[in-house]
Amino acid sequence: MNLSYKTQRIIIITSFLALPLVLLLLFTYYPSVMLVYYSFTDWDGFGFDVNFVGLKNYREIFSNPEYFQILRNNLYYFIGGLVQTALALFFAVILNSKLKGRNVFRVILFLPYILHQVAIAIMFQTVYHTSYGSLNKLLEVLGLEAWKQQWLGNPAINDWALAFVSLWMYMGYNMVIFIGALQSISDDLYEAARIDGANAWQSFWHITMPSIKNVVELMLILTLSGALQAFTVPYIMTLGANDTSTFLMKTLDVAFKFNQFGLASALAVVLLLMVAVVVLIQRLILREGGTRI
Repeated sequence: MNLSYKTQRIIIITSFLALPLVLLLLFTYYPSVMLVYYSFTDWDGFGFDVNFVGLKNYREIFSNPEYFQILRNNLYYFIGGLVQTALALFFAVILNSKLKGRNVFRVILFLPYILHQVAIAIMFQTVYHTSYGSLNKLLEVLGLEAWKQQWLGNPAINDWALAFVSLWMYMGYNMVIFIGALQSISDDLYEAARIDGANAWQSFWHITMPSIKNVVELMLILTLSGALQAFTVPYIMTLGANDTSTFLMKTLDVAFKFNQFGLASALAVVLLLMVAVVVLIQRLILREGGTRI
């Protein structure tokens, strides 16, 4: 049987795409559809006894302020993420210049991202420990005993301490992304700006920022979505004690501690919608702001 070139091409492309598409449907889209389905049931996570309850789970979520009050803890991670993005851009600009030993500094700053999140959380538990923690010991050596704190036990500062861990962990990754974006900018633009008398700040604001605007937008979107989904650091370091629980931790508690998988599925859907809406708003704001640069 002689097949035309176009038919052969379609068959080959379809054959190569079939397995990835099946895996994508099986492990991404099917679970997502089932998540939405279970959000309308009272499933307890065991067996096949599933009762459809309509919007009951969603009414419980929106009528219980506890679920949304806990979002204030996610705000600390968002603020930390903004600082993290600013620091990443700052170090990227410095380490993109002809600085001696810049590759060594790049490796040092990127190293925390390579480490496992659980290992980092356990490490910072030791750093923040009240009695033998290295942070309090350092303050003691410097004669700043008055600054010693229960870093994970004081509700006034524990969320900031946890947000700093996330900042330290991901800053190097963002820095590498920014370095890649900066290296795509032609040196001729900076040379022309210097000839016109522009200083370093003017070159940064009028050349660098417009050139990497899309990358900055991406980093801010990842920062926001990551803040709403904060889990590993607070879970490993505090288990949500001292009012450090996040929205995702609350969702998992509802599912695995109270066996209310239907309600937990509804919480997950609400979280997904919050991320989508906030990211959409952020994109619109950044796009409108970008037109003025």
